[in-house]
Amino acid sequence: MEVVNVNLKKRVDNSYPIYIGSNLTKFISSDLKKKKFGNQYLIISCTTSGKLFGKKLLQSLRKKGLIANLLIFKEGEQNKNLRTYSKIIEKVNTYGLDRKSAIIALGGGIPGDVAGLVAATYMRGINFIQIPTTLLAMVDSSIGGKVGVDLKYVKNAAGAFHHPKAVYIDTAYLKTLPPRQLSCGLAEVIKYGVIYDEKFFNSLDRRIKNIRKKENLIYIIKKSCKIKSTIVQKDEFEENLRVIVNYGHTVGHAIESLSNYRSFNHGEAISIGMNVAARISNLLGLMSKKDIKRQNDLIVKAGLPIKFPKINTNAVINELHKDKKAYGNNIVFTLPEKIGKAKKVKGKYRINVDKAVIKYAIEECR
Repeated sequence: MEVVNVNLKKRVDNSYPIYIGSNLTKFISSDLKKKKFGNQYLIISCTTSGKLFGKKLLQSLRKKGLIANLLIFKEGEQNKNLRTYSKIIEKVNTYGLDRKSAIIALGGGIPGDVAGLVAATYMRGINFIQIPTTLLAMVDSSIGGKVGVDLKYVKNAAGAFHHPKAVYIDTAYLKTLPPRQLSCGLAEVIKYGVIYDEKFFNSLDRRIKNIRKKENLIYIIKKSCKIKSTIVQKDEFEENLRVIVNYGHTVGHAIESLSNYRSFNHGEAISIGMNVAARISNLLGLMSKKDIKRQNDLIVKAGLPIKFPKINTNAVINELHKDKKAYGNNIVFTLPEKIGKAKKVKGKYRINVDKAVIKYAIEECR
């Protein structure tokens, strides 16, 4: 037998900056002109963000002499699918983008995920810039390079790791964000405190009360970005540590799916999922009831739910088997040991949990 080796060992530098400030449109245009991330730019946005911010950004880019266009698709998790992806990538081709072009994701988590997947796959990968417009996207989904769309029965099942060249976080965008959407982002913020940083968790109580105050927003966003980037730097491809940022998401994704993405937004589903996960942790002899109360009090203060909805428990269990962390017949969770620390079992943060324990925890949350 003959063997031919293909030796491709190399280091790829996927580092990128996260800029945090207010009224950054002019800075973004100047920076893109200076950095030359693309010979032309296509802004991909959803209905709301596209109408509110797309035209202004487009004009600013063109004013700097950059070739730019704007593509808007219908918003909503129900449109984060292969059909939407296919329509957009076909449209991208009509704009004449090539391998030296770049895509700008403007919007919340859904435009970031969809535009990112388009960038990851068009011409086998082109440059990509994140401009998040929601708190959730600013503190979580715009960082780390995870991009993708949902399949019929599984959230984010078709995707890739494709890091942006830069993330521009403009807090001015949050002025138009409804209170419910702001609370949605706070679920991810609280998650970081529970699973990684108790000091940060303790600081959130007073800051959440005045969340729209500029200094509180900047602090919460910057600290969340630091925590997420630290975790990503240690485990870029979610082989172990990075799985902890999925805290609350195992049950949360099931709630979203079973309610057809209508009754709960992402943050609301995750806050309920954190309550269930914390109670599972307690049932396994880990998290204290005192810490569960601390977590849930903060969640409620942020305007988020903790009570489990009227969804059949067995239906939830069936959904959990579709979770990306699940394998074989095992349902896998990431759990807090206490506020500020995730639990490891044999060095791994993925913890198998028995169905009976999950069911009991769910009933405790009703």
